[in-house]
Amino acid sequence: MAKDHYVAQTYLDRFCDSEANLWVYDKKWGKIKPKTTGQVCYEHGGSDKRKQRGWVFTVYNFLDVASRSEVSNILSRLAKKGIIRRLERGIYYYPKESKLLGPLSPTPDNIAIALAVGDRIFPTGAMAANLLGLSTQVPAQIMYFTNATTRQRRVAGQTIRLKRARIAWIDHISGRANLTIQALSYLGRRYIDERTISRCARVLSDIDIDCLHRVADRMPYWMAGVVLKIRQVKNQQMGEDHLATR
Repeated sequence: MAKDHYVAQTYLDRFCDSEANLWVYDKKWGKIKPKTTGQVCYEHGGSDKRKQRGWVFTVYNFLDVASRSEVSNILSRLAKKGIIRRLERGIYYYPKESKLLGPLSPTPDNIAIALAVGDRIFPTGAMAANLLGLSTQVPAQIMYFTNATTRQRRVAGQTIRLKRARIAWIDHISGRANLTIQALSYLGRRYIDERTISRCARVLSDIDIDCLHRVADRMPYWMAGVVLKIRQVKNQQMGEDHLATR
């Protein structure tokens, strides 16, 4: 387990002296010395809460640092100062800015991640098929799959829907292998042809296909058969590529 950690600077500010220093006891050297909040709040190797502009977050992201009421008060003060924006009750945004356009709106991806705090979210089957080049259709609705319950919320003028997936995102296999499972589930057995299998074989690495093979028992039987065909075509393609380079 990583030993590093991060404490929000805005929380530590309240303990600073008139020169904005914290007096810290250095256990290694047995001395007390002044440090800035930036030096104190982050220790190497841990869960770093420092985020770049564009981050959407909620009170829950900081409950390991302080109580809910304390975090809410700090975030409210930051919002009043214009450092962050309050999008909806309990949802905040650290604005990303453009030199030409000024503050930019938060992206649907970042909003969805904030709404799903504590849960896993991932592309829908339609989005996965598009990312893998198996479909040219671009999903019109802003929707993400989740391993948790289905829910919907409107934030910053955007309706974000999190829908429980029929096949959950599987841990310990590659992201591309997981995308393939979602894409195949979306396309359905009747619409997977030789072209689809050939495309999968081209875009998936040997590691991706090994991952799919490992979890074949967690798929519908027809999908496991498709994975077997993808492996066979992959081997054939590799043989053809090898002959072409000789």
